[in-house]
Amino acid sequence: MAEQTSPSPDATSPGVTTPAATTPAALSPDAIEAEIAQTRAHLASTIDELTVRAHPREIVRRQKESAKAKFVDATHTPEGDLRVERVGAMAAAGSVVVLVLAILHRRHRRG
Repeated sequence: MAEQTSPSPDATSPGVTTPAATTPAALSPDAIEAEIAQTRAHLASTIDELTVRAHPREIVRRQKESAKAKFVDATHTPEGDLRVERVGAMAAAGSVVVLVLAILHRRHRRG
């Protein structure tokens, strides 16, 4: 039969024990202050990083970088060779879009 052990008196929940060195009573005031300072510095750096990430210019920069990477992935093989058939298809599609816009613009001006 398995032997049952009782949790230590400083346990936070039934069946869970905590090391004596990490309990608040075992830490010195200097250690607590150092931990608070470390946590405060970590939170400050996290807030700074989130502020930079949320800045509109940074968002635009990341979106441009992502679009360039997708374009390169679509037009190049994994070995770095140009995919001529895809580039040709993109050029043809772009030409069609420009042609349709030109036709719509002419109709609008006459209308």
